[in-house]
Amino acid sequence: MKRSFIREILESIDEETISFAGGLPSEKLFPIKDLQKASNKIMSQQKVFQYGLSNGIKQLRAKIAQEYTNDGFATNEDEILITTGSQQAMYIIAKYFESKDITIEAPSYLGAMNIFRLNHLNMKGIKLENDGVHISDFKKSFKETKLAYLIPDFQNPYTSTYSNKKREQIAKIVKKQNGILIEDSPYTQLFFDKKPNSISSQIPNNSFHLGSFSKTLVPSLRIGWIRASKELIDSLMIIKESIDLHSCGISQYILDEYLNDRKKYEKHLQDIRDDYKQKADYFCKMLDKHLPSFKYKKPKGGMFIYGGFENIDSFELVQKCIKQKVVFVPGNQFYINKQTNGEIRFNFTHSSFEDIKKGIKLIAKCL
Repeated sequence: MKRSFIREILESIDEETISFAGGLPSEKLFPIKDLQKASNKIMSQQKVFQYGLSNGIKQLRAKIAQEYTNDGFATNEDEILITTGSQQAMYIIAKYFESKDITIEAPSYLGAMNIFRLNHLNMKGIKLENDGVHISDFKKSFKETKLAYLIPDFQNPYTSTYSNKKREQIAKIVKKQNGILIEDSPYTQLFFDKKPNSISSQIPNNSFHLGSFSKTLVPSLRIGWIRASKELIDSLMIIKESIDLHSCGISQYILDEYLNDRKKYEKHLQDIRDDYKQKADYFCKMLDKHLPSFKYKKPKGGMFIYGGFENIDSFELVQKCIKQKVVFVPGNQFYINKQTNGEIRFNFTHSSFEDIKKGIKLIAKCL
């Protein structure tokens, strides 16, 4: 096991460095005053400081379940498990399937891959296309593994969004094999035009659907969740209880109080979408102007832009860029065998327009 390249990069750079590396939301969009009000309101209640239920406080689970139901995916609070961020959700599920084979996308989320390695899951990568995984390859692999991990909405790092056709095909494959889909959806609410429908809604008893408030609200609350059948949730609870008994109660109560004003949260989400779309458009404009040899597809949402150069080692390039005070994540970090390539993942959400322009011009200089 090695540490995450992204976490190491974030620790090694200084405040003068322009970072397109981490998947950091914009701090300017944090609803600080509203969270302060929610915090002040719950801090006078004794129950907030007591041990809580392993699956999370009931009223917060009910709110999350209601959102699924509103989207046409019937869910109740017993089908929700609150976790300490989406990262813990993946760890719990990986521990549940320890030492199994698993089908993943290529490229895939670095954090998930590290968790799978730690729990001895044998990963089999399937090439991603602009509308999702290569279906025939996925079908062949899933027939053997009976387990898959996918990020269908604004995929990290590739930024692709699965087509409705491929979502239906994947659901049919999973159901036919009576397997399990781990559907990771931290970016679903960050759509620029239209919110995608989950694959899990088509196979509610054969899926774990993962969500998080880290990208839509604030990361430091560390509140994520798993949506699955009650039978599967009960199986995961044994693992959850062995890790931390329950996720932070104070964070859950603050979040639950904040979410009581649903209209305010909806406005907050729309503000994020508007801001991120403007930044994505500007980032693409600067790429076209200063790095015309960088080939990419414009994202439909999320937090990243992914593409590549021909005949360039992006890992070597980032070492030069660090010295010039700009950083990104080279694409080889998102593959199982970390093969050399010219691919790059850029994060556009955390930087100002000024830093986006300056950072891309510095990369062009290093190139």
